[in-house]
Amino acid sequence: MSTATAIQHHLLSVSDYYRMAQAGILTEDEHVELINGELFDMAPIGSFHADFIDRLARLFFKQADDSVRVRIQNPIHLSDFAEPEPDITLVKDNNYRQQHPSAEDVLLLVEVADTSLHYDLTIKLPLYAKHQIPEVWVCNLKDKRLDIYQQPDNDYYRLHLRPKADEIIQPLLVASISVDWQGLLNYP
Repeated sequence: MSTATAIQHHLLSVSDYYRMAQAGILTEDEHVELINGELFDMAPIGSFHADFIDRLARLFFKQADDSVRVRIQNPIHLSDFAEPEPDITLVKDNNYRQQHPSAEDVLLLVEVADTSLHYDLTIKLPLYAKHQIPEVWVCNLKDKRLDIYQQPDNDYYRLHLRPKADEIIQPLLVASISVDWQGLLNYP
């Protein structure tokens, strides 16, 4: 009778991830992000997705005051094993030359989802809650819906809001910004 052998699962750290890039194992053309020690392929970005990010980012840039920095598809450092790349992140305006913003720096995180909706909701959203990201917007382009998550608690958000089509949305921690959701979606 044979005995079962435990299969080892080796997680990558953020430093492993960067060493792989320096060694040429990962290239700039490979769109991956490190989540809970695992590399995940990022979905290709379609034209509607890219255009929506551009328009929302432009709005954020115009409205954000000097205490806020707008970052587009740049990493946030959540732990030694997680460095996701959200579509848009509003962070405190600090010097990030030596390190990426951490969870404590994030004011609002936005994921734009069409083909990535399941991944964003089942993999990334619990990660953001676990690391106490105060507010996450998931812009569901396929269903033309905005889901707002607030009040992180362990690996979920206690508050889930779905604004009406005609509502003007404002982030909790960035009073200078307001978004006409339907206007943004229905741009010609």
